[in-house]
Amino acid sequence: MYWNRVKETIGRDELERLQLERLQALVLRLAADVPFYRESLAGIDPPRSLDDLASLPFTTKQTFRDHYPFGLLAVPRERIVRVHASSGTTGRPAVVAYTRDDMALWGEVMARLLTAGGVTSSDLVHNAYGYGLFTGGLGFGLGAETVGASTVPASGGHTARHVMLMEDFGATVLCATPSYALVLAEAIDEAGLDLARFNLRVGFFGAEPCTEAMREEIEERLGLEAFDSYGLGEIIGPGVSGECSEHRGLHIAEDHFLAEVVDPDSGEPLSGDTEGELVLTTLTKQGLPLLRYRTRDRVWLNYEPCACGRTSVRMSKVIGRTDDMLIVRGVNVFPTQIEAALLSVDGLAPQYVIFVDRRQNRLDDLEIHVEALVSASDDVTAEIQKRAQKKVEETLGIRVKLRVVQPKELERSQGKAVRVVDRREN
Repeated sequence: MYWNRVKETIGRDELERLQLERLQALVLRLAADVPFYRESLAGIDPPRSLDDLASLPFTTKQTFRDHYPFGLLAVPRERIVRVHASSGTTGRPAVVAYTRDDMALWGEVMARLLTAGGVTSSDLVHNAYGYGLFTGGLGFGLGAETVGASTVPASGGHTARHVMLMEDFGATVLCATPSYALVLAEAIDEAGLDLARFNLRVGFFGAEPCTEAMREEIEERLGLEAFDSYGLGEIIGPGVSGECSEHRGLHIAEDHFLAEVVDPDSGEPLSGDTEGELVLTTLTKQGLPLLRYRTRDRVWLNYEPCACGRTSVRMSKVIGRTDDMLIVRGVNVFPTQIEAALLSVDGLAPQYVIFVDRRQNRLDDLEIHVEALVSASDDVTAEIQKRAQKKVEETLGIRVKLRVVQPKELERSQGKAVRVVDRREN
């Protein structure tokens, strides 16, 4: 299924011509209308081909902080109809702004994402993403409404109420973070409810990493087909890319978002099939367009044709991040590596927390708390713990401390799960 067959199946040559036209227009507009870009683009010729993209300057998260709140606007503030922002937990939030045209664009790319998962106007969408400055809830809600589906803006929290509404209303589509999807599955199990009482058919999960093992867990426990989605507030929110029914990567809406992969250290371009940092340029946004935004997400790109018929490049799942990568005793560690290792061990639930501490001798310790799937004897728990520790250590190549705790012992999140607690700076 397609929402916009013409754009989703556009030929590669035609797409690249369109991208170049839009990139050239973007560079001219940014240089004319945004002081930050006027300065950073000074002396740089407009691109003559997409190969010239690498000569253009990057934009970073720090750029948002330096120009907080509205210093990156490319239009008068009076044209802005919606403002969103990041959580700002590490400083001033990154503020993003939308014109009416931007809202229509957001609805378009979200409609493509949902339609790729089979959502139509016949569906009832239970939206468990948080509403507010976070883009998740309102982004998925906008996409569902654009498709014409009945939309329940349930937002986050009040898990028992979510379960009741999904059952009573007959929700066919669930939108949530993967960790909260598992919280909902737990609540259904604890209430003794039969999945046959629910009509869930597909789910769209994003905003945090989701390994294949976690996807399988969600599908099995909620009885649905899970689709990965990707986005970030600085670019537009959810809707940058999403899976089709082939589940072989996330299709990027390339007529609106120009993607490249660069070396995280040098910033030099890498070939698409090489893992590196994803960099995105917003080709059509009006209110707050961005040139070469460094996402800090590590991915690789696949330009091969997809069996679904879409011609857009596909990005891998986010493998990790360049800025939340843990360096423990000189070893690069990504939480997704630990999650994959844990979920490969029978008897463990997909609920865990990673603690990083620094001892007085300045050596780092990595400790992992993970829940057992069911209560068990001390001997059985010790055996699971032994297997899990061995698996994680083989994966990371370093020694770790690992403790298997009882089911439901770890604190549950109503939104993004807190997976890493780094105490080294405390």
